[in-house]
This record gives sequence, structure tokens and C-alpha cells, in this order.
Amino acid sequence: MIGAKMIPQACFSDAQLSTETLGRVMTPALLIYPNIVDDNIVATLRLVNGQIDRWRPHVKTAKLEATMRQFVARGIRQFKCATTLELLTACEAGGRDLLMAYPSIGARARRVREIASRYKEVRVSVVVENAHEVEAWRGSRIDLFIDINPGMDRTGIDQWRTGEIVQLARKIELQKLRFAGLHYYDGHLRHASMDERKVAAYAGYAQLLALIEALHEAKVPVAEVVTSGTPTLPCALAFPGFKIAEIKHKVSAGTVVYNDLTSLSQLPVEWGYKLAALVVTTVISHPAPGLITCDAGLKTVSVDRGFPNCAVLGFPELEPVAPSEEHLCIRVPRGTAIPEIGGVLYLAPRHVCTTVNNFDHALLVQDGRILDVVPVSARGREAPLLKTRRYSSFTSRSKKRSALGRLPKGRL
Repeated sequence: MIGAKMIPQACFSDAQLSTETLGRVMTPALLIYPNIVDDNIVATLRLVNGQIDRWRPHVKTAKLEATMRQFVARGIRQFKCATTLELLTACEAGGRDLLMAYPSIGARARRVREIASRYKEVRVSVVVENAHEVEAWRGSRIDLFIDINPGMDRTGIDQWRTGEIVQLARKIELQKLRFAGLHYYDGHLRHASMDERKVAAYAGYAQLLALIEALHEAKVPVAEVVTSGTPTLPCALAFPGFKIAEIKHKVSAGTVVYNDLTSLSQLPVEWGYKLAALVVTTVISHPAPGLITCDAGLKTVSVDRGFPNCAVLGFPELEPVAPSEEHLCIRVPRGTAIPEIGGVLYLAPRHVCTTVNNFDHALLVQDGRILDVVPVSARGREAPLLKTRRYSSFTSRSKKRSALGRLPKGRL
């Protein structure tokens, strides 16, 4: 994992809020830097040679409608999402081609259909892996991707079961639905060595090409192939087979919009990605010699990728240790100045996607100033009941309660 020592000092100096501004911030707080977000978007567009249609970013990272609108401003209107709230937010942000890349079953499938009916100008697609799931979309305007399991063993049909995949594609067409293509997420390939990662990814991509060929031979054309989150982004962009003209290949890296300690360790430094999301935290205690405590625990910075779950910008010698719910303890080596109680630190998360999801609001920051405070629009999930008369009474009461804590709109 990349550590604080490997993050350029400029990242720390550019990230800091002015003293006057800090006096108004209740920590812990999520900081998003829109100018750096835009730099990261431009860096990715440069990697795909300006071919906007080759990037379908997963908005599980972006989460903010404000960030999704930055994508749209750069001409990117196709996204991948995992929840109906992400789907809804992407529609409202101006997305026009949205892939729900998570199994939509039961009430979730009904909700996807409702959203697609509401936003008729938006093309909505879903993933399926069996004939029963195909039946759920009969009579809808939803397009269907077949979800392929490349060895991650999370969802999808095993990539070697060619006959079953061809049969499912035919089933989609027999139901008068559109077979949109293949979804292939190889997120399990996280080798520290880029060469090892590339060898493993290329082997899977070669089988994927063989599968595409089998579908073509069965007279079932593949319109689109979506692969690769952030770890295998370099592999997918370099794979010669995806450069064949008749294959409409897209990558779905989403973490690159903000980046984190993990992504920066997985991607070439020369690509120019930078941290665009940080957590500002306050030192609240000196509980023991060589130890400080901050107000940024499990409910602030995600720990799903292990410990340490973050690094302290500007202070590479400080060592975060296992947090509790509301507290993050940090070891201070002997001979190092101990940050004062009331002082602030800036944390770079190890996993930004789930860290952003911990916050209701984000502060948009530039040049030490807060430009705005915006909701983390796609945080969590929608209310769990589909609309009925009783549901409407629940949601109206919920809206009245949430309005009590709503922030005023406008720039700060």
C-alpha cells in the first residue's frame, strides 16, 4: 500500500483550509476538491485517447450529484452503478446511458423499471445471469447485459461456460429484449506487480474474446463489452484484442475520480492521478505517551481494506492504528512533535469509495476556501418500500423529519 511518504508534499499544502475557514468546520468532515476531480477526469480521458465512449465510470465512488455533473460537463454521460439511488442520481445529473451492474431481483427490479419509465430519455441496462432473471424484464424497455464471472466468484456465469452463455443470449432475444453485451468485472486481480496483474488479466481477456467469437458464430452479435475497474485499467487499455474495431470495449474504472492510497499504489505515477477526496479530523486527546486520538473512527474512514485505513498528509511519520467507532488513535514516534489538542489533520483514505459513503455532506474546497456544501446524493440506499398508499404516508413523514436538518442552498 502506498504510504504518506510517497504522496507529494504539494498534495498537503494544496489541501489545507485557511485558519478562518477551519473555525467554521465541525469535524470529521469530507473534503472534495472539484478542480482535482476535473484533473483526474481529464487524465483518464487522455488515457483513452479522448474516446469518451470508451469510459463508463462506476459512480459508486463519485456518489455526489455534483461530481457526476462534472463528468457530464466533460461529455461523459454513460455510467455504471450498483444501487437504485445511484441510478436515480445519475439520471438527475444528466446521465443518458446507465448500466445497473448489480443483480436486480424482486422489488429492486420493479424500482429499476419505475426509474427507467420516469426518465424516458435515458437508456437503462441491467445484468442477468439466468433465464429466470430475463423473464423479469419481459415487456420493458430495459436492455440486458450478461454478467460474466471472470474468476472473482461474486456474481455472473463462469466465463468458460460458453454454451450456457450463448443460450442465455438467445433467450434474451426470444423475449424480444435487447441483448446489449457482456459485463466482465475482474476486480479480484490486484497483484502488486503490474507484470503479474497483466498476465492474469490477459488470460481472462483472451477467453472473453473467444466467448465473443462464439456468440458471433451463433448469430448473436455483441454490441458492447464492459470490463475493468481501477486495478486492471492499465491491463485493459493495453490489451491488443480490445483494439479490434468491431468490439465496442469500455472500461469502468470509478475510483480514479477521487483516488485513494490503494489506487495510487496500483496505477503508474506518470498517469498523473491525484487525491481529490480527504477527511479533515481534529485531535481530541493525548491519552498516553506517544499516542494521540482524533475524531475519525470506523464511522468516518472505511476499514474494509485493512489497517492502517488511512495516512496523515504532511506527517508521514504518524502511524494510524486500529480505530473504534468514533476514535482514531495515531502513534507518534519518539522525538516527533506531538500535534496539539484542537489541531487538525488531513487523512487520505485507503479506500475512498466506502469512506465517501460514510458522510451525509461534503465540503467542496479550492484554494483553502469552501466553495459549497453539498449532499452526498447517492449515499446509502433509497427507502426500502416501493410506492403504495401506505408507503406514501411513510415517506411524507420521513421528508418532514429530514427537512428539519436540511442545509440552505447556495455558496458559502
